[in-house]
Amino acid sequence: MGIYIGVDVGGTTSTVCVGDETGKLIEITPQFPTRSDDGPAATIADIAAEIVRVLGSSGKQLRDVGMVTIATPGPATCEGVLLSTPNLKHPEWNNCPVRELLEKKLREEARKDDRVEAKIDGGELSVRYLGDGQAAALGEFAVRRGDIEVAPEIASRWNINVQDAETDLESLFMVAVGTGLGGGEVRNREVVRGSEGRAGHAGHLMLPADVFRHEQDQELKVGNAFSTVESAVSLTALTHQLAYRLTLDEWKDHSLHQIDGTAKDRAKRLRELAADGDALALELFDDQATALGVALLMIQYIGDYDDLVIGGGVCDLAPAVRDRYLEKVKEAFYQRALDGFRSFREISFSHCGDQASVIGAYVDSIAGSA
Repeated sequence: MGIYIGVDVGGTTSTVCVGDETGKLIEITPQFPTRSDDGPAATIADIAAEIVRVLGSSGKQLRDVGMVTIATPGPATCEGVLLSTPNLKHPEWNNCPVRELLEKKLREEARKDDRVEAKIDGGELSVRYLGDGQAAALGEFAVRRGDIEVAPEIASRWNINVQDAETDLESLFMVAVGTGLGGGEVRNREVVRGSEGRAGHAGHLMLPADVFRHEQDQELKVGNAFSTVESAVSLTALTHQLAYRLTLDEWKDHSLHQIDGTAKDRAKRLRELAADGDALALELFDDQATALGVALLMIQYIGDYDDLVIGGGVCDLAPAVRDRYLEKVKEAFYQRALDGFRSFREISFSHCGDQASVIGAYVDSIAGSA
């Protein structure tokens, strides 16, 4: 039985998912650092090593692999050539043929095993590409429809919520809140790539000024624009906003002033502070949720989806904070929505937590071999 692999490359960490051709998940690896600041070669080497490791732990080899799909932040072409990707900052990432590099590296690894004869011309070991937001939408869709089998131990370990299958689900749009903000669409049960592979970049939609609490919050430039969704809803946004908040008299005695490290290190503490009821942390997540609600409304105006899904790191918020966050999202959505859109109620957190993108890459690898 063939083995299929999905790889999710994030701005901070990466993950590998392994499963068989029937849609049965075998393993999702722990996140490992994306050494993006060291350039593509370092990242590709780490990914290949992790694939070899996880295959070995399952008694498999590269010769057993039918297809690999790699998902990364974009924008990128359909062929997996990255185009000045904001969350991968080393200059060599610009115009980087990441799909081709991983394919070449895996074939090199295959040759190291004397029992494997990699067919370079025939492309026996091949790699596909998918944007990370597109992959997240596809993974979420597959789990919600019940198109893949997730063993209870994997679901428990990675907080994947396997519920009754939504067999009538035809479309959804998913946003993934992480270092940046990715987006992806499934329509008519198929992931939407777009004519050049760039579909789903919801993070670069423009937001109205009234969703920003402070004028300073609008001054974060992401990509080539200010006041985007990603500049309000992402770890990058939280880092920027927190740094300014801590200069205000209102927060001059806040405990985060005592934390050594970078502004990003302090921002990463906000989840636990919010869980403890910290006023500053809750304010920042409230503002993020409001901005996200406005963004989801714009997305629904265009797409009219069955489901709108919120994924990424915010899925790991403490339960009470998650509930508050979702209520703020819905409040912003319905306050501004046209009457004809107020009947829509399917806004929810991801069933896959932070694993949607890597699961979607795996699902795509199966589709790519058909």
